[in-house]
Amino acid sequence: MPMPLFWGKINKRVFNPRALTNGRWKILNHVGRSSGRLYRTPLDAYQVDDTYVFILVYGSRSDWVQNIMAEGTANLEAHGEMVDLVSPRLIPYDEAWSLLDGIAKRPPGFLRVDEFLQMDIASRKTAGRERLPTG
Repeated sequence: MPMPLFWGKINKRVFNPRALTNGRWKILNHVGRSSGRLYRTPLDAYQVDDTYVFILVYGSRSDWVQNIMAEGTANLEAHGEMVDLVSPRLIPYDEAWSLLDGIAKRPPGFLRVDEFLQMDIASRKTAGRERLPTG
């Protein structure tokens, strides 16, 4: 059982606006499944080969995860690039850590994180120029 969703709601209202401006976080752009509105969510994302893996601290019920699963796409602002992501899928703990071993730190045990999201890289855009799709 991941962290309670109410912590995520507090985080979204209080801390995310600051995190969007400090430049330390990757920014996930996704479309609201009900509103159709564009949302920007700061978070950690880890590139593994031609995919990105996200540690779902609030679980798969969080709004941003539900939006991505419904839309099937998102893009990630990472290191001066815009990365188009497709094919979202939830992956189990063991599979995620086999991919993330040596790349990411495991969350503290009390958080009980047991869900992860993996998405394929469809393309990258750098400084206004498109790069060829990977893979």
